[in-house]
Amino acid sequence: MNDLVHDLGRGGAGTAVYHGVLARDTGAWTAAHAAARAMAGQAATVDPSSVGLYRGAPAVAYALDTAGHCAYQSALEELDRKIGPLIAARLSAAGRRVDSGHPPRMREYDLIRGLTGLGAYLLRRRAHPDLLDAVLRYLVRLLQQPVTVEGNSLPGWWTLDGPSGEPDSDWPQGHGNFGMAHGVAGPLALLALCARAGRTVPGQQEALVSACRLLEEWVRPLPTGAAAWPETITANGWVNGPPTRANLGRPSWCYGTPGIARSLQLAALACGRTDTQRQAEDVLLSCVSDARQLERLEDASVCHGWAGVCLAADRAAADAAPGSELPGRLPALRAAFATYVAANALPRDSGLLTGADGILLTIHTLNPTHRVGSGWEACLLLN
Repeated sequence: MNDLVHDLGRGGAGTAVYHGVLARDTGAWTAAHAAARAMAGQAATVDPSSVGLYRGAPAVAYALDTAGHCAYQSALEELDRKIGPLIAARLSAAGRRVDSGHPPRMREYDLIRGLTGLGAYLLRRRAHPDLLDAVLRYLVRLLQQPVTVEGNSLPGWWTLDGPSGEPDSDWPQGHGNFGMAHGVAGPLALLALCARAGRTVPGQQEALVSACRLLEEWVRPLPTGAAAWPETITANGWVNGPPTRANLGRPSWCYGTPGIARSLQLAALACGRTDTQRQAEDVLLSCVSDARQLERLEDASVCHGWAGVCLAADRAAADAAPGSELPGRLPALRAAFATYVAANALPRDSGLLTGADGILLTIHTLNPTHRVGSGWEACLLLN
């Protein structure tokens, strides 16, 4: 069995999203139906321990829902019946863990494998509203209820895993992750997007405000004159507090400033924090205007390359406060992306995060002559 058939980030489900979005625009469904049949050729796993938004039944359902063809409706309804119980099982296990006071595994809550991603699916699908509310209540606890590791009080999203998502002797007390894909920016973005959509639970506003203050505190100047957040921190780093300066890193959607800044902007919009919104937009502008940061992009991918930077900047610019310079930066950013793509071969891999599908879909989405309205980037928590 090919495990990548039902993989949104690296495989066939991502290909189905790409062809589904194109088909909605052009009306030519041959490639989209072929991608859907390829996914249907193998049963998608519903094992609660191994699925997430990017793998298994939720990834297949996300791809079919994004395509939006009436022929997929019965399959989606059947998938909904299977996905609801697996999310309930994940929530039950997470609740027991929170009650125990132990830190979470990364895959419990993150966007790629965890409850943040499954919540993003529920928000887009508008299925199981009771389960979405339960995910939001869990995320509120995650952001607001600290954990203790070897005597240190650490935030509830602290994980004993290393940055790889597995226990790591180089990270004996685990790590804190600020990024969108695996860190606090993901839950924050989902809470904010749900609030903007009218889905709220007790404590959600307080959690949003608290997380805004956290990101405001930890953003730091770079030697280039821009600003950034740390990608990851050790327990000692958390206890010691924000450093004087940030380290120059890769400006990626997954771990870097573009994803974190969009998350903070969304939270600020949900809370009505105008100053916070402007700060998020200014930090993002400083990132996409900083040649030394952009030089660190080594590929065109959505996950950690040019496509993800451009998508995050485009979606943030659409919500930018009056007078922001961010929208005016987009043409040069898109041109730099196009120049890179023209000079470098596309990856042979498929999928939205690291494959050619995500790059081509981003190019299609950011074409200034038309707007793509499918909302496919909900899996990135950018909209």
